[in-house]
Amino acid sequence: MAARAVIHLPARVAAGQAFEVRATVAHAMETGYRNDDAGNRLARDLVRRFECRLDGELVFSADLFAAVSANPYLSFWMQAGKSGELSFRWQGDQGFEHREVRALTVG
Repeated sequence: MAARAVIHLPARVAAGQAFEVRATVAHAMETGYRNDDAGNRLARDLVRRFECRLDGELVFSADLFAAVSANPYLSFWMQAGKSGELSFRWQGDQGFEHREVRALTVG
């Protein structure tokens, strides 16, 4: 199943003014502690890391653990002095990786 992300950020921000970024990715999140109907342990499958970069420079990151729910939601504040490209990356177990890119307009 291909992941789907939802990202919210303002259409335009003022230079140097703080603004909120909200991001979530569709991911079932399996802790590795449950068994299937046949009694077999389900493999751990978690989103383990999230990063947001502005033109390649890290502006926010988070390491996630088993207590995080399915479809992990993150919200953070940032500021920028110029327009650029915001890139979002989620990484996890079982080779999971999802990337999204959004334009950031400052002006």
